Amino acid sequence: MSGAKKLVIVESPTKMKSIAQYLGDGYQVLSSVGHIRDLVEPKNLPAELKKGSLGKFSVDVDNGFEPYYVVSDSKKKTVAELKRALKDADELLLATDEDREGEAIAWHLLQELKPKVPVRRMVFHEITKDAILAAKDNTRELDTSLVDAQETRRILDRLYGYEVSPVLWRKVGPGLSAGRVQSAATRLVVDRERERLAFVTASYWDLIGTFTGTDASFEARLVRLGGDRVATGRDFDDRGQLKSKAAVLDEATATALADALRDDAVAKRVSKVESKPYRRSPAAPFTTSTLQQEAARKLRLSAKDTMRVAQSLYENGYITYMRTDSNSLSQQAVAAARSQATALYGADSIPQKPRTYAGKSKNAQEAHEAIRPSGEVFRTPAEVEGQLRGSEFRLYDLIWKRTIASQMADATGHTATVTLEVGPTAADAAAPAQPTAPVAGTLAEFTASGTVITFRGFLAAYEEGRDEERDADDTPGEAKLPQLSEGQSVGLTKLDAKGHETTPPPRFTEASLVKRLEELGIGRPSTFASIISTILDRGYVTQRGQALVPSFVAFSVVRLLEEHFGDLVQYDFTAEMEDDLDRIAAGEADRVDWLSEFYFGGDKHRGLRQVVDNLGEIDAREINSVQIAPDVTLRIGKYGPYLEVVEADAAADAPPRRVNLPEGLAPDELTEAKARELIAAPVAGDRVLGVNPANGKQVVVKDGRFGPYVTELDPEPEASVAVDAATGEVTEAPQSPSKAPKRGAKKAPVEKPRTASLFKSMQVETIDFETALKLLDLPRVVGLDPESGDEITAQNGRYGPYLKKGTDTRTLPSEDAIFDVDLAGALELYAQPKYGARRASSALKEFDADPVSGKPIKVKDGRFGPYVTDGETNATIPRAESVEDITFERAVELLQIKRDKGPAAPRAKRTTAAAKKTTTTKTAAAKKTTAAKTTATKTTATKTTAAKRAPKSSA
Repeated sequence: MSGAKKLVIVESPTKMKSIAQYLGDGYQVLSSVGHIRDLVEPKNLPAELKKGSLGKFSVDVDNGFEPYYVVSDSKKKTVAELKRALKDADELLLATDEDREGEAIAWHLLQELKPKVPVRRMVFHEITKDAILAAKDNTRELDTSLVDAQETRRILDRLYGYEVSPVLWRKVGPGLSAGRVQSAATRLVVDRERERLAFVTASYWDLIGTFTGTDASFEARLVRLGGDRVATGRDFDDRGQLKSKAAVLDEATATALADALRDDAVAKRVSKVESKPYRRSPAAPFTTSTLQQEAARKLRLSAKDTMRVAQSLYENGYITYMRTDSNSLSQQAVAAARSQATALYGADSIPQKPRTYAGKSKNAQEAHEAIRPSGEVFRTPAEVEGQLRGSEFRLYDLIWKRTIASQMADATGHTATVTLEVGPTAADAAAPAQPTAPVAGTLAEFTASGTVITFRGFLAAYEEGRDEERDADDTPGEAKLPQLSEGQSVGLTKLDAKGHETTPPPRFTEASLVKRLEELGIGRPSTFASIISTILDRGYVTQRGQALVPSFVAFSVVRLLEEHFGDLVQYDFTAEMEDDLDRIAAGEADRVDWLSEFYFGGDKHRGLRQVVDNLGEIDAREINSVQIAPDVTLRIGKYGPYLEVVEADAAADAPPRRVNLPEGLAPDELTEAKARELIAAPVAGDRVLGVNPANGKQVVVKDGRFGPYVTELDPEPEASVAVDAATGEVTEAPQSPSKAPKRGAKKAPVEKPRTASLFKSMQVETIDFETALKLLDLPRVVGLDPESGDEITAQNGRYGPYLKKGTDTRTLPSEDAIFDVDLAGALELYAQPKYGARRASSALKEFDADPVSGKPIKVKDGRFGPYVTDGETNATIPRAESVEDITFERAVELLQIKRDKGPAAPRAKRTTAAAKKTTTTKTAAAKKTTAAKTTATKTTATKTTAAKRAPKSSA
C-alpha cells in the first residue's frame, strides 16, 4: 500500500506526543484517551433486552456472565478517527500499558476496530527513545488471561454494587454505595474508630533527670525502682489495665521519689556502660504503594494527587511506569544508580555487590520494575529543575533519592547505653526499706542511650519517613553522651516527675491506610488512590488534618454489611478475591467458574444471590441507632445524626427529646459524658423580644443555620367570633364572602420580613429589645457629607462593619462603631487615604514570596471560603484544612497543584432569549418530522454501537 504507515495506539495524549517523536515518519501515533467501551447502564439497554437476563446488571448472569459493552458517547468521535486512520495503515500496534487495564483497553480496541491488517502488542515500561525503539522490535500477542482478570473484576464490582447498594439506599440513606474494596476500606477506618471509642486511658508517672558527666550534660529516664521495672504506656492494655508486673508510679510517689533523690547525700554513679554496633540498610526502591505512603508523609500529597503527578512524570519520560508491585530494578538501572552514587558521594558510598530486593507483595503485578528515574543515565534533580516545577519536581526528587539510596552502602556506627544508679550503696540497698517510707532507701536506675553514626552511607542521600506511633512519650530520645566509665560519679542538675497518659490507636492517614490495605492484600496499589477518593466522596470518611475520620453514616453502613453481608466485608475474604483474580490473570482459573461460585454459591461460598434473596427483615431504625446510655440513643437520620433522649419527668405519650450534634464532632468524641453535656446545654429557641411600635410586628431572635439573627413577624391573626343568641356559646365566625379571595385574582406580593444578624459580641440568650430594633434599622444614616451632599451610612457586611458614601467605603474599627460613629468621626475616616484607616492587610495570613511567581503569598477569605493567592493564581483551601493549618510550604504546594491543573474550561455562552425561542421552535418541528424514523432505527443503532463480547483473539 503506497504511503501506508504503521498505526500505533496508546491510551494517553501526552504519551502519544512523546512516542511519536521517537518512532519517526513511518508511524502514526494516536490515543484512545483511556477506555473506549464499558458496561452499559441497565437503564440504557435496548428495550428488548431490559426484561431478559441482561436487564439487571447488563451482564448475562445466566449465560456465562457475558457483559454488554457500549462505546461511550464521548468516545464515538475518537473511535471514528481511529477507524479512519486504520484504513490507511498496513499494521496495527496496540501500545497501551502492560497491566490488566492496559491489556483490556487493547482488547476493546481490537473488538471495536476489527482490523484486517496484522496486529501486534507493543509494551514498554519507560518512555525513552531506547525503550520505545526496543519495544517496537519485540512485540507479543495479546494476553487474554489478563483481559479475563480485568473483565472478571469489572463484572464482580457491578454485581456487588448493584445488589448491595440498593439495600443501603433503603435502610441507611440515598446516595450511598457498597463495593468490594471500598466497603472493606471503610470498615478498616470504622474499626479503628471503634478501638478509640473502647479505649480507656491509663495514667502513669516517671522521672526525667539531667545528669552531668566529665564534660557535658545528658538526659536519662527512670527505668527501674528497687529492682522492679517502672511501667510505661506499653504496659497497659486498651482497657487501661496493667498487663505486666511493672511498678506503676502515681503522682504522689513520683514527686516524693524525686524529692528524695535530689538530695546531695544520695549517691549517683554509672553502673554499666554498653556499646553495640549499629547498622541500618536503605529502603527498597518505590512501588506504587510505598510511593503513595512516602509522598503523603514527606510531601503531604494525597494518594490521588501522587498518582496524577506520577502519571505526568511517566508520560513525559521522566520516570518508569508508576503502577507496580515490584521493587526490583533492572541491571541497567542498578548500574545507573551505583554509578551516580559513586560520582556524587564517593567510591565508598556503594557496597561491593549490587543490592537486590525481594518483593513483599504475594503477587507482584505483571513484569514491571520498581518506580525509578527513566533512562540508562538518571537525570539529577538539578538537571530537571528548570523543566519540572512544584509537585512534579518534588516527586521526581523523592523518586531519584530513593532509587540512588537503594543501591548505596549501609549506615554504620555504634549505640551506647548508660545505666545510672541513684540511691543508697549496694550494702544499704540490701537492707529492707521502711514500710512507712516507700521511696526512702530505694535504689533507682536511670538509662540513657545515644547512637553515633561513623559512616552515613545511604543516609547521605535519603532517609525514609515514619507514620505516627502510639505512646510516643515512651520512646527514648537520642542523647549525646559524654565519655563515661563504670563506677564514675555523676552530678544531678535537674530531676522532674513527669505524668503521662496512654494514647489510643492513631487514626489512619492516607499513608497508613494504604500500608494496611497492602498488608492485608485488599485491592491493588494501582487502585488505592481511587478507593480513598471514593470513601471521601461518599462521605464515609472526612479528613481532619492528615487523619481520616469516619462519619456516623459509615458506622451504620458497616454495621449493616457486617450483620447481613458478613463475608463481603471480611478482610480475608476480600484478599482471597485478589488472589483469585491473580490466578485468572495467570491462566490458572476460569472466569466463568469463579463468577458462578461468587454469585450463585458453591463449595467455598454461599453466593451473593442467595444472601440477597434471604436477607429477611432489616430493622432500619435499629441499624441506625447506637445506645449511648439507658436513656440516650444516637440516631443517624436522613438529615444527620442526633441524640434521642427519654426524659424521666415526661408524659408517657410524649415523644423523646431530640438534641442535634455539633458539626464536626468525631464518633470517638461522643462519650456518655459528652452526650450529657450536649443534653444539658440550654436550647436556643425562638424568643419574642417585644412588639415594634412602628409597625406592630413581633421582634423575635432566632438561631439559624448561618448563625443567630433577629427578625420581624406578623402577629397571629385574631379570629372573629359569633355569639349564639339562644345558648350564649361563642364560636369562630365564618369569613365574610366579601373578604374571601376571588378565584383568579392576583395574589398580593408577599413582603419579606426584615432580618439582621447579631454581632459577634451578642448572644441569643442576652440580646435585648432595644438592641434588636437598632439591628433591624440598619443601615444607620450617620449624616450628609457637607461637600458632596451624599448620605453616609454605617452598616455591617460580610467582611465586617463599614461606612458607605455612594460607592466609596471605609472600614469601621468595630461592630459597635456602627451605632456609635457620628458625622465628625465618619468624615475623619473619609479624610484618610483609602486604606489608611484599615488594618495593614485584609489577608488572614501572609507569607514570603512564591518561588514560582516571585510574589508574596496571602491567605484570604473569599466568596467560596478561604483561599491562597499570590496575585496571579488562586487555590481554594480544602475543607479538611483550616486557615491555621496552612504553612508557607503548604501554600506553595496548593498554588502549584492549581497551576498543574491549568485554567478552568471557559463557560458556554448563554443563548439569547430570541435564539432560544427559535431553537426551541426548530427542535419541536424536527422532532415531529423525525419521530417515526427515530423509533424505527433506535434499536438497530444501539446494537451497532454496543457490540457484545466477542471471542478474544489477538488478530
